[in-house]
Amino acid sequence: MEKKKQALKVIFYNFLILLIILIFFEVFFGYWFKDENFGIYIRDQRNVERKFDINHYGQNYKYTFKRNSLGFIGNEIDPKKIKIVFEGGSTGEQQFTPPEFRIVDQLNSFLKNDQIDLQIINASKGGKTTRGYYNDFKSWFPKIKNFKPEIFIFYTGHNDASLKLPKHFDNVKRSNYFDQLEDYIKNNSIIYEIKLKIQNKYFGKIRTNYGLYEKDLYDNYQYMDYLKAKMKFNFNELNNEELNLLDNFKKNLNNLNKEISKMNIIPVFITQVRFDGISTKTLFIINETLKEFCNSNNFHIIKLDEMVKTFEKDDFYDKIHTGINGSKKISEILYPELKEILINY
Repeated sequence: MEKKKQALKVIFYNFLILLIILIFFEVFFGYWFKDENFGIYIRDQRNVERKFDINHYGQNYKYTFKRNSLGFIGNEIDPKKIKIVFEGGSTGEQQFTPPEFRIVDQLNSFLKNDQIDLQIINASKGGKTTRGYYNDFKSWFPKIKNFKPEIFIFYTGHNDASLKLPKHFDNVKRSNYFDQLEDYIKNNSIIYEIKLKIQNKYFGKIRTNYGLYEKDLYDNYQYMDYLKAKMKFNFNELNNEELNLLDNFKKNLNNLNKEISKMNIIPVFITQVRFDGISTKTLFIINETLKEFCNSNNFHIIKLDEMVKTFEKDDFYDKIHTGINGSKKISEILYPELKEILINY
């Protein structure tokens, strides 16, 4: 009996010593008391590595989608060096597109080829709307030490035009207390970070999708360009859902504008198009309202919806997401105007 008690004491003291070591390890190497403490925000956005095996146009591409320790898409970067940030939803995030073919990466490639020493850092996330941009300014960016970007590019339209997009996509924190505690630990624990890196490197599952492209998407294809949309859709004939959508969008833009002023940044907005142009009234409404907002505030806006005349088959793999070819076309259309804006600051 005495030996059993002695063994239990040894186990208890060893456990206590291990616990103390872990606590000291967390205190010194974790983020609990540091300026870059992310609290309960940007959950599942840091130290991400997802392996993909995706088929585009009959060819398989294997790659890793990465988010760094700050939550930005791509490899680690010193926050001091971040001067240009790209904000968007899934059409800017492009998880299902190999890195070298994404819109942001191609724009960076064009800048490099022109020997322009600028890099666009991608902060996009699937489902993000203008409310999500505002939340980023309130709850994410202030957590990043020495983060003082000069230009923000907002690729805006599809998500704000959706009548059915769940609001939780924009939420930066969960309502349940225990969920918040879980997020707080995940965002600040060095042990969890090490565990995640090991898991990503050695045990990360491969996400496979060989049916990415929607069948029959281009059956009876007709492209509605800006002039046709302008003739078809009437701003004076909006139903209650459309009016609520518009009011919400304006409110989000005004809130975002306040944060733009606080950070003293230069905003650049880009309108969006679908695979068949501006074929939905809500997207037309959002694009036109965004133009009016930029005009009244003297902000830069690149009117992609007016610049694109048509798309080809397989430029998009669904109604709003570009494949490799579509991403290339959009990048090539955006670059000349965006380049002029960037090199003048």
